[in-house]
This record gives sequence, C-alpha cells and structure tokens, in this order.
Amino acid sequence: MNKPTYVHDYKAISEVLNKYIEGCKQAKSSIMKSAFSPQATMYSVGPDGKMTGGAIPILFEGIDKDFRPSPDATAAITRIEIVGTAASARIDANDMSGISFTDFFHLLKVDGQWTVVSKIFQAHAAP
Repeated sequence: MNKPTYVHDYKAISEVLNKYIEGCKQAKSSIMKSAFSPQATMYSVGPDGKMTGGAIPILFEGIDKDFRPSPDATAAITRIEIVGTAASARIDANDMSGISFTDFFHLLKVDGQWTVVSKIFQAHAAP
C-alpha cells in the first residue's frame, strides 16, 4: 500500500505559490524565484491579440522594474489539482500594483520538491 501524500503535497504546493504571491505584493522577484524552475516559461495574450512571453526571467524583470509594493493586495489560491508528480493551480489576485490577475500554473515534483514549470495569465482591470 502506498503512503498517502495528497495533503502533504497540497501544503507544499501552497507554500510554493505563496512565494509567488508575496513576491508580487512586495514587488521583489527575489522572494518568488525559488518557486520557479530555471526552465520555466510565462505566456499571455497581449492587447494586440498576440501571444507574448517566454523564459521566466521575463516575469522577474517585470516584477522588479514595473511593479510597486502592494501590501493591501489580496490573492487566493482558488484551485490545486494533483496527480502523482504533476499539478495544476489557479491564483486570483486583486490590485497587485494596480492590476488584477488570474494566473494558471503547472508544477512538477522534481527530486521531491514542487516547482512551477509554466505560468499563463489573464490581466484584468483592478476593482
């Protein structure tokens, strides 16, 4: 019989995602970097309807250059789905540096640690 790990994995994934949330709130990519695989990617659709993004350093640069601290911003992990060493999650955030987001993450459990391997997002006008 296998030892159940769902609750442990759920908590571990939540910790990884909370690093991302806190990095956004403080406008410091150094807080979130450990949540992401060095090979991670990030994509979205720009105002022109074209896909934009690429390697994860694009996110870190944007956080450090374009974000401002948003201590009153709110965010919620609204979904985590886990199957073995693969997971998918959703975060909804309001008023992070004046913008609201819906983020979708894919994570893998590599060498026993959960890491984000991809992020796609939709930006919304802040409420």
